[in-house]
Amino acid sequence: MKGVLRWLLLLVLAGLLLQLFFVLSIAGAVVLDPVSTTFQRSEAWRIATERDRLRWRQQWVPASRISDHLKRAVIAAEDDGFATHEGVDWDALEKAWARNAKAEEQAAKLALRLRSRASSAQATRPPKVVGGSTITQQLAKNLLLSGERTLLRKGQEFVLTFALEAMLSKQRILEVYLNSVEWGEGIFGAEAAAQHYWRKPASQLTPYEAARLAVMLPRPKFFEKVPNSGYLAGRANTIVGRMRHAELP
Repeated sequence: MKGVLRWLLLLVLAGLLLQLFFVLSIAGAVVLDPVSTTFQRSEAWRIATERDRLRWRQQWVPASRISDHLKRAVIAAEDDGFATHEGVDWDALEKAWARNAKAEEQAAKLALRLRSRASSAQATRPPKVVGGSTITQQLAKNLLLSGERTLLRKGQEFVLTFALEAMLSKQRILEVYLNSVEWGEGIFGAEAAAQHYWRKPASQLTPYEAARLAVMLPRPKFFEKVPNSGYLAGRANTIVGRMRHAELP
């Protein structure tokens, strides 16, 4: 019994130390630019092992050197309530859960229909998962957490999200996010993305160029391979129309 209690105490202590590490990391980001994120390090390892070489582009620039067009485009595309919410957009999260539940129900019905056809050996696609994560939640996940999808990790994401909102200003959260988010394989941050796709600094992006980059964010490696995608162009035009209503913090 004593051995079990000892292990439980060690687990609790390890959990507390992990939370302290997270808090200190976030506190440091108030004044220090993060050298890398957990997601970036995992991607660096994957690229290096799969390709035997590391393709990597990132250049940190202050918020003043990132076009307001890109800031507005990312807010319009990813989190239109960024300036006003406290880290989590509960309405968007509820809608995402409802859409995912509906997609799972439809996928289950389709699977039943296919199984009822003796001639069909076709496997059904898994339902598309729609996220409701805010910019702050995405930063919390990429900065300090793994990419696994578990309730424990999601709970930790919420804790870190509220810590980021408590310790960093909205302007700083957006600055760190735009300098660390993925925009293609081995391409991280607004400056690297602007140079890679438009051959210009992030400060000089036009509204349409900024919108194209913002639309890439949910699937950057996919859209990097299909630059002439009709969806990408059409969605970018939609985001350009929304940008004038996007509120900067």
